[in-house]
Amino acid sequence: MIIGYARVSTGDQNLDLQILALKAAGCTKIYTDQGVSGRHGSRPGLHKALRRLKPGGKLVVWRLDRLGRSLINLVQLLDVLGERDICFQSLTESIDTASSGGRLVFHIMAALAEFERSLISERTRAGLAAARVQGRKLGRRPSLTVEQCVEASELAQLRGWDSKQLAKHYGVHPRTLARLMAQQQDQVEPALMKGGRVVD
Repeated sequence: MIIGYARVSTGDQNLDLQILALKAAGCTKIYTDQGVSGRHGSRPGLHKALRRLKPGGKLVVWRLDRLGRSLINLVQLLDVLGERDICFQSLTESIDTASSGGRLVFHIMAALAEFERSLISERTRAGLAAARVQGRKLGRRPSLTVEQCVEASELAQLRGWDSKQLAKHYGVHPRTLARLMAQQQDQVEPALMKGGRVVD
């Protein structure tokens, strides 16, 4: 079975050109997503097409970017199709994994995606190392400081506030409050014993 997939990223764009091309390519069923970005995780039309495809079938798109904007994600999707013995065809780029030339293009794409992953990883490691050398703290700042966690413990003990009251007071979710209190417990307990001062 040859299944087509068409997508436009905004609601005012038209799918007609893609659908005509997919029908001309022999697609017996065409699934669409309208107003959905290629970066979006939720593409119901694509998910339906992938569920419908069986081994020996083929997924056809008008252009590669209809499946997604990231080369890495595109290669991952094509890998999944290959594992399920499903061919892939992109009409504009003339890629068809049913042919040896199409498989070669796919392998080149996979190598480029791996190279891109390596570059991203290398740049990330270099950036983190440079930040550490400069003495910068990495990651997001906690929603509550140690001082606020100490204060929250005091409010719970002295005023009998429960986690919902404390979370509302500090503008965080109760689970966030519990997690931060647990993470900073080794600093909160000594501070409580010393009258609320934070001990480094």
